[in-house]
Amino acid sequence: MRPLQISPETALMLSKQLGVPLEHLMHMPQHILLQKIAELSKKNTEEGNAEAGGEGKDKA
Repeated sequence: MRPLQISPETALMLSKQLGVPLEHLMHMPQHILLQKIAELSKKNTEEGNAEAGGEGKDKA
């Protein structure tokens, strides 16, 4: 299996956000990485919705 074809900047960003060592990230199977990215995206979306909901309550 060959390393992922992503830029160094993207690799560093994903490594930090996913909490995975860079070496593990670069040799992670693509389908697992895509699953982790989807989970991270879902988490960020839920946090964004919670913050938006919280702001609306403060204004009322």
